[in-house]
Amino acid sequence: MEVDKINGIFEVIGAFFVWKNVTALYRDKVIKGVYWPATAFFAVWGLWNLVYYPSLNQWWSFLGGIALVSGSITWVILALGYRSNE
Repeated sequence: MEVDKINGIFEVIGAFFVWKNVTALYRDKVIKGVYWPATAFFAVWGLWNLVYYPSLNQWWSFLGGIALVSGSITWVILALGYRSNE
């Protein structure tokens, strides 16, 4: 299996876990035990990956990256909205 497909699988697995965090945050509407700027940093890094992967012709990673970064950005937006609920 080529490395792009392996990385793409990691991106998709990461996306699954991030979207589970999104659903938990949406349900609970409160941030506890999480430093939200860390997720914001990784969301920005994920956006960079959407530029970087195509430059390397890593399309599996790019597709997985879309799923991952969309979840990260959604989580950050919700977290910023729920900060006042703490």
